[in-house]
Amino acid sequence: MRPANIITAIADILAGVAISGFLGAEVANYLDHLLPMICLFLATIGLYGGGVVFNDVIDAELDRIERPERPIPSGIISRPQAIVLGSYLFLVGGLAAFSVGKSTGFIALAIMILALVYNKWGKHHNWGIVNMGLCRGLNLLMGISVVPSVLSGFWWLGLIPVVYIAAVTAISKGEVHGGKPLTLRISAVCYALVCGIILVLAVMNKHIWGTVPFIALFAFMIYQPLFKAMKEPSAPNIGKAVKGGIIALIAMNAAWVAAFSTLPHALLVLILLPLSLALARMFAVT
Repeated sequence: MRPANIITAIADILAGVAISGFLGAEVANYLDHLLPMICLFLATIGLYGGGVVFNDVIDAELDRIERPERPIPSGIISRPQAIVLGSYLFLVGGLAAFSVGKSTGFIALAIMILALVYNKWGKHHNWGIVNMGLCRGLNLLMGISVVPSVLSGFWWLGLIPVVYIAAVTAISKGEVHGGKPLTLRISAVCYALVCGIILVLAVMNKHIWGTVPFIALFAFMIYQPLFKAMKEPSAPNIGKAVKGGIIALIAMNAAWVAAFSTLPHALLVLILLPLSLALARMFAVT
């Protein structure tokens, strides 16, 4: 299920909720805030977890050759058991999303379909990097959809994670046999574009000084392993660059929150980073 990655998906939701203004909205009681948040967390956990489980289900035969340590080829879990687990996670994710609202539910269904399309076909084609990016972009929008009226005005923000994750996914193509320098350079430009857009939005919202530290942390986390991979695009270095790109999503989401909400809210998101890093030491990230 890639537990470390699931934490980054929760951070996406928190960023989306901050963008929606839901955290600052007036509500009748505390549960009016808490229950939708819990359901959104369950939704993203189910969708992300189910997506990566089915990734291993579909790749089981290939993993027996390239990654025999994975749970299915190593015999830790059987393929039918994994299918049941993935289906259950998708069910929980879908039901939790629809409990928040129709728009949230339909976004969840789109994520589910896109995840399966990527697992079966997308990863084998060049358009797959956009396919994977759309999953992340919609995950951010799922958080924004907690306030449906805001979704119509900020839907375009979902394109930013598409660019970022497309770049990370392109890099990941070299995890087994090594990467291509041109791909790494293009990804570096995409990373800079994402950082620049968040900074511009922070300036527009007059939150620039609160956002800059989070952008700096994000940039360090993504560029440090990427520059190393650029110098030596070996499979291990590519793997570290991909891992850094995924875990850094928490810092990026904290920057989103800082740009649209308050510093305390951004710090709450950043607290997820050490948890994700700890889980990354125990479980596979890529």
